Amino acid sequence: MNSSSSVAANLSNDARKGLAILSLSKAEPIARLAGREGVSRQFVYRQKQKAAEALDEAFAAKGDDVLFHLPVTEAWLNQLTLALILICRSSYRGVIELLRDLFNISISVGTIHNRLQSAAAQARTINRSQNLSAIRVGLHDEIFQGSMPVLAGVDAASTYCYLLADAEHRDADTWAVHLLDANAQGFDPDHTIADAGQGLRSGQKAALGETPCHGDVFHIQKQCESLANVLARVAMGATSRRKALDAKMDAAKEKCCGNTLSTPLTLARQTEKQACQLARDVKTLIHWLAHDILALAGPVLEERQVLFDFIVAELRHREHLDPPRIRPVHTALEKQRDDLLAFAGVLDEKLAGIAQDCDARLHLVRDVCLLQRKPPSSTAYWQRWNLLYKKLGGKFQRVVDAVVDAMKNIPRASSLVENLNSRLRNYFFLRRQLGAPYLNLLQFFLNHRTFLRSQRPERVGKSPKELMTGQSHSHWLELLGFTRFQLP
Repeated sequence: MNSSSSVAANLSNDARKGLAILSLSKAEPIARLAGREGVSRQFVYRQKQKAAEALDEAFAAKGDDVLFHLPVTEAWLNQLTLALILICRSSYRGVIELLRDLFNISISVGTIHNRLQSAAAQARTINRSQNLSAIRVGLHDEIFQGSMPVLAGVDAASTYCYLLADAEHRDADTWAVHLLDANAQGFDPDHTIADAGQGLRSGQKAALGETPCHGDVFHIQKQCESLANVLARVAMGATSRRKALDAKMDAAKEKCCGNTLSTPLTLARQTEKQACQLARDVKTLIHWLAHDILALAGPVLEERQVLFDFIVAELRHREHLDPPRIRPVHTALEKQRDDLLAFAGVLDEKLAGIAQDCDARLHLVRDVCLLQRKPPSSTAYWQRWNLLYKKLGGKFQRVVDAVVDAMKNIPRASSLVENLNSRLRNYFFLRRQLGAPYLNLLQFFLNHRTFLRSQRPERVGKSPKELMTGQSHSHWLELLGFTRFQLP
């Protein structure tokens, strides 16, 4: 046993207590306390920890202690009702049960409905008064509650929902009416993004004139991936059938009667070979489409168009092998080429602007863009990084920052509407019918609540409206006229 251990073992309880108090007070460094008492720093830390735990336990609130008094008023109950339905996604019956069990208050479904209707009227006024001129790229799609379409529009930059309306139809006239309402609030984007729905696109043309509507990469990629997956399963089925016939053939040979299976086995092998080859070819074509043509970082628009046409031609060449599955994908790609590749034209313009602003060669700026395709953890990334750094010199970091920022602001899909759909689904399933007032309230709530977390750090702690306008606003309950409870 060393000297510090023996000193520590012989310290009295009062001495240990005093040592713990001194360490908690931070009057002296731990090392100096340990040296003066002749003990180790670990020993002092242990005494400090014991004292801290004892203090925490002494001052911890007990289960029956009154933490604070809450003034329960009619207005506060209205807030609680709204919060339970919008924040907690509670049903009307759930609100009734909570108020009954925790507050001993009886409330009817009609009262809850009336409270929501009153809040929805205020929400509609706030929604309609919002200036939408800051939206540069609008994302449009149709989501469904049962068989009832809900028209949705979301700002690509801020996720602000500027359109959420139930409709009996989703034709051109319906879309045009709602987009004209948004246009009256200042909605005049540089372009929009949507799938190939004819009603949506015709309605936009009627309401917004020549505003371009880019194709939605998300939907077409899902369609292509589904084709590749189905063909892969077909090939697996053909292989399973061939193996089963092989096993029967082997068993028949042992009984000297295998000739009856020769023809079916030959056909099965031919079918398997054709199915496997088709599945491999289509998978390769779809991979090229996703990673070389529709990827954000890629060649110039003209090269993408040539590659796109090649993919379409190869699918057309194989269409006769499985017409019901390949023809819809081939036709969709053929009709949507220019819309799907419109984002590449926007990228080309931005890269040309960066080259001019930074006085750099355009092909080097595009190489910096292509560099973003490689993972930063790879050796290839840093090899290319060093090469570009040598070529661009002092302009390198400025070019990189400008390219990364440009790429962040070039959306290719209306997937934010799908994200909105996933959030709305938690509310929709509680109701048989939606109605305009309920959608107005949901739109208001989702636009004015703050993000608790996000893959984009700049969004955390801010609401979609704040992100769109750049201006802070009151809490959504306060915007509806309520006064929130504050601890004294």
